[in-house]
Amino acid sequence: MNKEKKMLVPQYMHEFKCIGSNCEDSCCIGWRISIDKNTYTKYRKCKNKELKELFDKSVKRNRSNSSEYNYAKIKINNDEFCPFLTEEKLCRIHSGLGEEYLSVTCTTYPRMTNVVNGVLEKSATMSCPEAVRLALLNPEPMQFDYIEVDKNTENKIGNNVNTHQISAANKPEKYFWELRIFTIQLLQNRDYELWERLIILGMFYEKLNKYIKEGKVNETLNLIAGYTKNIEQGIFHEYLNEIPSYKTVQMMILKELADERILGGTKNQRYLKCFVEFMKGIEFTVEATKEEISEHYEKAYIDYYKPYMEKHEYILENYLVNYVFKNLFPVKGEKEIFDNYMMLVIHYSMIKMHLIGMAGVHKEKFCIEHIVKLIQSFSKVVEHNKMFLKYMHDTLKKNEIANMAYMAILIKN
Repeated sequence: MNKEKKMLVPQYMHEFKCIGSNCEDSCCIGWRISIDKNTYTKYRKCKNKELKELFDKSVKRNRSNSSEYNYAKIKINNDEFCPFLTEEKLCRIHSGLGEEYLSVTCTTYPRMTNVVNGVLEKSATMSCPEAVRLALLNPEPMQFDYIEVDKNTENKIGNNVNTHQISAANKPEKYFWELRIFTIQLLQNRDYELWERLIILGMFYEKLNKYIKEGKVNETLNLIAGYTKNIEQGIFHEYLNEIPSYKTVQMMILKELADERILGGTKNQRYLKCFVEFMKGIEFTVEATKEEISEHYEKAYIDYYKPYMEKHEYILENYLVNYVFKNLFPVKGEKEIFDNYMMLVIHYSMIKMHLIGMAGVHKEKFCIEHIVKLIQSFSKVVEHNKMFLKYMHDTLKKNEIANMAYMAILIKN
């Protein structure tokens, strides 16, 4: 094999492979499947009579906004199953024609590829249960390796960052690597609790956002150095302890966002079951007052969530680090750098909120299986839904809660 390209990957990617029909969910259920132009052409020329009929019936051209990778789509069934999926949750295309007939989407998922300064980076989305287990359940801090890959390997590129181009000279992209390293090192600094790390990170990006608006982006390295020194010296501990927690406000903001996702429509039964457990765990009823629901939320947190997660906080740490790496945080996503931090916090806080309610249901039996189920199904219905992500961002902006004061409320219990 001609190995010429370098690729940066989290170490869990060395172990990842699809477990097929043994998977408790399926990547062929619940969402649109894009077909690239090359694969579409293969399907049109297919000689297999049974599959040819299915291709003609179920694979349709995208007549608007089409691209090389989004040239066509598979029309899913009313039950949201891919029509090529067998009862054993195996792919008819793969078994009938071979892997070379799979689309780029089907070949690469849940892997996601970006390019930074010409170097490929590959990680996994957490909407796959096996990826969640491999990426998040290692108690050691997530590590990364450079590997060599075949230059002909098919990669669907998501985002591209070039810190050397002239257009990045007066933008945060120029300091992407320094910001990425600072962010990941802070998120993995276990001298601080995870909520403390997130608030410090927010204070940093709030300050950097201000610098950018004032045309002082070149102060970025000095800002990183100052925060790094203060973190090492423990300067933030006293300030962090003085931050109050507002459990009622936290829960009501996050529940409103979760409600919108449910009302927006999802048939993902794994997530819906998690949401029902969350509601049951906080004893949410139409008759109950906000104060009563908040007390149940707090009890579930103190009695069941906190004791378990104090020993397993590395799971959410790994989730955040993977999010940062996969999304090219903080320079890709929203226009303002603090807004990208805000979206990171919303993902973390919504996961935490669901898990608190689920812990209230399962009590002493609350365990890793529940966490895997929630994170995977949440990622599937939220992280892959661009319209809902935009709704979350716009809602926080509209209600004037897109600031550090409210982010601290969402983070701290």
